[in-house]
Amino acid sequence: MSTRLGGEFCLVCGADPPLFGDRMCEPCLRARTVLAKVPENVPWVRCARCGIVEIDGKWENTTEDEVWDELLHRNLVVHERAEDIQLGMEPVKVSDRHTLLHIQLEGVIDDLLFQEEHTMRARMANGVCLTCTRRAGNYFEATVQLRSSARRLSEDEFKRLRATLDDVLEKLSDDPMFFITTEGPVTGGYDVVLGSKGLARAWGRHLISEYGGMVIETNSTVGRKDGVDVTRLTLLYRKPGYEIGDVVQWRHHMWRPSAWTKEGAIMERIDRRERTGASWRDLEQAKVLAQRHEFIEVDFINEDATAGEFLDPNTWEMSLVRLPFEHIPGRKGLLIRQDEEWIALPHMAIDTPEQVED
Repeated sequence: MSTRLGGEFCLVCGADPPLFGDRMCEPCLRARTVLAKVPENVPWVRCARCGIVEIDGKWENTTEDEVWDELLHRNLVVHERAEDIQLGMEPVKVSDRHTLLHIQLEGVIDDLLFQEEHTMRARMANGVCLTCTRRAGNYFEATVQLRSSARRLSEDEFKRLRATLDDVLEKLSDDPMFFITTEGPVTGGYDVVLGSKGLARAWGRHLISEYGGMVIETNSTVGRKDGVDVTRLTLLYRKPGYEIGDVVQWRHHMWRPSAWTKEGAIMERIDRRERTGASWRDLEQAKVLAQRHEFIEVDFINEDATAGEFLDPNTWEMSLVRLPFEHIPGRKGLLIRQDEEWIALPHMAIDTPEQVED
């Protein structure tokens, strides 16, 4: 007991100063103060189908180490006056479901250093995330229909279009609703059924930026939930079946697209000097007559101002063709075969091979 009348003393044992906190000496303060409280057992949930983890009601793709950190920070209750907190943790797996988290804790309370050790058992329970639940029930929000205009695309071309979806998924955020419900070839194209309208629209924008064409969106109401209409999206993407320099039948004449624009293409007429812009909708009725890899390049043996004579590669006989309006004497001709007749094409920039400098 303090011998000095009116002097300070520990409220618990009466010891002389120094006093800390609520006027207690160091031994009494340490005996009655806990730096942190940690529950003995904490549950966490992992999806039994895909392995993602539920954290604060949200399913996330995360590692076990991140799970332990999240459980510790969510369940650790530190003394309100503690400062300079230092944490250390070592997980020890006991079984497939149980992991012991050995925690070392250090902090300062009222200028006194406290050090504690705790053990927390993380108990894993199996669950099923919303994504897997919806996948199992064939849930979907959008259907993307891959189609073409002007000609039917080959199987390899549809595969290249479908592969762009994987590129889009890699670049987008890790949203659990970005999944594919079903997919496969259909008459005239390829359909992909998706769990997210946002993913469908992002893919549509990517297809247009890569291949041109147009997208048509259709929304249909399939019910109501919590007073709100539930809709599904059908996104029809039409890829032009032609590339720059191909020959297409459009508006009863032959044309060659020379450049893409934001809304369509620049078209150049074959039989005369005419150039015009066309929207994708305008070009819906265009028909591909020949692709560039099908063109035949020939040397003219004889030529005048209007016609050129060449050796037919099919019959090895001399044939005559009308020369294009911009023909330069001595230049090779680009020919296509249409309705049993040879047609010479005016040259475009894409037809001229790049000059390689020494």
